[in-house]
Amino acid sequence: MPSEITVLALSGILMLAHIFAATHYKTKQYGVDWNMGARDEDTEPLNDLAARLDRARGNFLETLPLAIIALFGVVLAGKATDLTALAAWVWLGARLVYLPLYWTGVPKVRTYVWAVSLLALLYVLGVLLLG
Repeated sequence: MPSEITVLALSGILMLAHIFAATHYKTKQYGVDWNMGARDEDTEPLNDLAARLDRARGNFLETLPLAIIALFGVVLAGKATDLTALAAWVWLGARLVYLPLYWTGVPKVRTYVWAVSLLALLYVLGVLLLG
């Protein structure tokens, strides 16, 4: 299996980690009844930790489609190379590091790590579009 597809499969596990972490801390704040209910009621703003995890989850879900397009695209187009595989692993590694940085509230470094992940995907998109 191409590395780019392996990275996408692993990103599914990372997506679940984001979702479960965010939901766990929301449930700690709002309670199990909230989690198991319709969630129609007004709630107080999330505490800092739950809010950070919710934003991290949202950020991952915003960028994951770009990764799917880029990584699956180069494989489908027959343009996958050792460098696109490396970029895929760099993207996944940066996204793995991003979650605990956001979780613990580390400023600036988190943004640099996000930028590394974006640059890795932009490289793969460039290969996909320009060959």
